[in-house]
Amino acid sequence: MKRKLIAAIGIAGMMVSIAACGDDSGSGDSKGTDAKELTVWLTVDAQNNWPELVKAADAAVQKKHPGVKINHEYYGWPDKNAKLDAVLATDKAPDVVEMGNTEMLGYMVKGAFAPLDTAKFDNSSAWLDGLKASVTYDGKTYGVPYYAGGRVGNWRKDVFAAAGVKSPPKTYAELTAALDKVQKKEGDKFSAWYQPTRDWYAAMSFVYDAGGSIAKEDGGQWKADLSSPESIKGLNEFKTVVDTYMHGDKTKDESDRYIVYGQGKSGMIFGAAWEGATSADPKNDKTGKLKDNLENFVMPGPSGKNLPVFLGGSDLAVPVKSHAQGLAAEWINAFTGPAGQKGLMAKGNLPNNKTDLATLKNDPATAVPATAAESNWFVPMAPGWGQVEKAQVLQTMLQSIGTGKKSVEAAAKDADAAIDKVINNK
Repeated sequence: MKRKLIAAIGIAGMMVSIAACGDDSGSGDSKGTDAKELTVWLTVDAQNNWPELVKAADAAVQKKHPGVKINHEYYGWPDKNAKLDAVLATDKAPDVVEMGNTEMLGYMVKGAFAPLDTAKFDNSSAWLDGLKASVTYDGKTYGVPYYAGGRVGNWRKDVFAAAGVKSPPKTYAELTAALDKVQKKEGDKFSAWYQPTRDWYAAMSFVYDAGGSIAKEDGGQWKADLSSPESIKGLNEFKTVVDTYMHGDKTKDESDRYIVYGQGKSGMIFGAAWEGATSADPKNDKTGKLKDNLENFVMPGPSGKNLPVFLGGSDLAVPVKSHAQGLAAEWINAFTGPAGQKGLMAKGNLPNNKTDLATLKNDPATAVPATAAESNWFVPMAPGWGQVEKAQVLQTMLQSIGTGKKSVEAAAKDADAAIDKVINNK
């Protein structure tokens, strides 16, 4: 599931009352352990796909605290934040709330969540780098990674085999050689690699692979970095991909990529691990051939290493207005600890930590997404990042590059200027 940062949180006025009652001097999980009631907000993913893991966490907490009442409420992703914003302005805040990892920053900046002591959470020292970044702001931890979702390459074995390519590429040179063969054989009405131009998650993977970044922090201030030589190198590589292998609409983003892939006019995609399987769903597969012909693989990068991927996923946070912060932290640890991670992995999720991730690499069924997730990146955890996303600065830059409206250098320079105007603003 794609979860974008909700930048316009709409809680500025409400946050005044949050700041007034929040104590930032210590760990937010240091009080409320003796609470008699706990309210946990999760999305419907948990309700529909792993309710037994929720019950197990409840049982663990209730065993330690007999008589504790645990209430659960479940929300769809589109509805959750509006409801959360409204309740945070009252004294009825939940004690645990699930957040998409890109949703965390705006709430951390505004002081909506209590700081947590990482020592109280199993495997916190091994949290995946991208997930750890998503719960960290201004040197403090405000959430616990729950599970992750990575990105992989996915190709049509039949299309590549017809062009003489029998096995997935291990290097970037092998990848481009294979794509060249397919492109030559299929012609310009076919996209050997369907790579939406506005897909900034993919584009920034090339930037980070080249040693660049979106922005860098120096002395507490953030400055855009897309014009650096390293970032320009990554953007040029992304432009080459779009120019050479992408023959679809170059003003589109990735939101319907799985649908386009299912139409049979492309040979490969690079996206969330679920996209290939969704394309092969009978309601999306217009070719009737995808079910037995799609295969995930770890994306090689031009650097010679695996292409670093953006890690999506969920975090769990404790609102600063919770009266049961200590109990909330115990529930989160029971839910996201070793037993919980094992259950989540069994449901096809990536774990929140490197230790468990390593075990998935030994299973052929999970080796690709697990290996791909080892190299990852996350957005700049800057106070004004939400404004950058809201303004779609990266998407605009990429469309200008992909359509030829601007050179890579000019588009990057303009994007840097737009980012620098807002990235340090709370």
